[in-house]
Amino acid sequence: MTDTDVVLSVIALAACAFAAIPAALTWQNLKIFRTSQQAEYSEPVSVLVPARNEERVVDGFIRSVLASQGVEIELVVLDDASTDSTAQLVSQWSDRDSRVRLIHGKPLPPGWCGKQHACQQLAESARYDTFLFLDADVTVQPDAIARSAVFLNQSKVDLGSGFPHQETPTVAGWLLLPLIHFVLLGYLPLSRSRLSNDPSLAAGCGQLFITTRSAYDRAGGHAVIKSSLHDGIMLPRAFRKAGLQTDIFDASDIASCRMYETNRDVFQGITKNATEGIGSPKTIIPFTLLLGGGEVVPALLFASMLSGSSQSWIATTGILFGLALSYFPRLITLNRFQQSAGSAFFHPLAVGIFLAVQWFALGRRTLGIKTSWKGRSLKPQ
Repeated sequence: MTDTDVVLSVIALAACAFAAIPAALTWQNLKIFRTSQQAEYSEPVSVLVPARNEERVVDGFIRSVLASQGVEIELVVLDDASTDSTAQLVSQWSDRDSRVRLIHGKPLPPGWCGKQHACQQLAESARYDTFLFLDADVTVQPDAIARSAVFLNQSKVDLGSGFPHQETPTVAGWLLLPLIHFVLLGYLPLSRSRLSNDPSLAAGCGQLFITTRSAYDRAGGHAVIKSSLHDGIMLPRAFRKAGLQTDIFDASDIASCRMYETNRDVFQGITKNATEGIGSPKTIIPFTLLLGGGEVVPALLFASMLSGSSQSWIATTGILFGLALSYFPRLITLNRFQQSAGSAFFHPLAVGIFLAVQWFALGRRTLGIKTSWKGRSLKPQ
C-alpha cells in the first residue's frame, strides 16, 4: 500500500471506532428507554406552566391538558411579562373552568433566567404535592399526565423527565431536531445512569419534568439553577447533587412539542442551550471528535471514494463499514420516534451543522455576546 492508502485506512478505521459508540449504545438504550405504563393513579397533580408570549399555542395547550383522564389536576399558568394576549387568553379559560389558574409573574430579579424564575414561582403557588412542569408548546394526550405520574411512582425516582415527539415544521428543525434522540441514546449509557447518581450522567428534557414537592424542596428548586438557560440538563444535575435520583422516559406516544416556527428560531434555540451541554468548554473538543469523526468523516470519505479516488481494500472496507455504522442509530429509531427518512439521509450534514452551532455558541460566550429569547436578553453561560 502507498503512504496515502495507509493514512486513509487509519482514518477510516478510526471513524469506524467513533461511529461504533453511538451505534452500540443506541441499540442497547432502545431496549430500556421505554414509554410510561398505564395504571391507576390517585394523587392529584399540579400542572405548572411558564408562559411568555404564547398566544399562538396556549389555547390548544390548555384544551389538551383539561381533557386529561385518570387523574385530578389543577393547571397553573404563570404569565411572564407577555407582550401579547397570552394572559387574556388564559384568563378566559380560568373564568370557565375552576381547574385553571392564572398568576402574574414578579419582575425578573438580577441573575435569574426568566424560565427558572417562573418555575420557582409556580412551585410556590402549587396546591398539590406532585408537580408536572410543562412547556406551553407541548400538546398532551388524555392519559399523559396520569402516565407521567405513574412513571415517577413506579421508577421510585425523585425527578422524572419525558422526551416528547418533536414536530418539525421548518427545514432546520426537520434536519436538526432528530439529533435530540440521537445524542441522548447514542452517548448516554442509560443503564449506568440508572445505577449511578453521578450528576455527569444526568439527563432530561425541559419540556416535561415531574417531581414531588418534598423532592423539589430538598433539591433547592429552580433557584439552584437560577441563571441556567438549559434546565433540561441542569435541573437533573441539581437533583443528583442533592442526593436525589432522576430518570428519563420516552414520552413520544403521550406528548408532542412544536418548539420552533421558523428556521431562525431553531438556530437561536440550539445556540441558547449549547454552552451548558455539548458546546461547553469542557466537552466541545471531545464531542467534536466523537460526532465529527464518527458521523461526518465517513460520509466525506465515501464521497471521496465515489469521486474515483483509488483506495486499498482495507480503506474501502473501512469507509463502507463506517458509513453503515454512522447511519445505523438513525435508521433503527425512525419508526420508534416517527422521524423522517429524508432527514435521516442527511444525517452527516445535520451533525456538521450542529457542531458548527456549538462552536458558534462557544465563540459568542467567549466574547461575552448576549443572545435573546422571546424578546428578553440572556446572559451567556
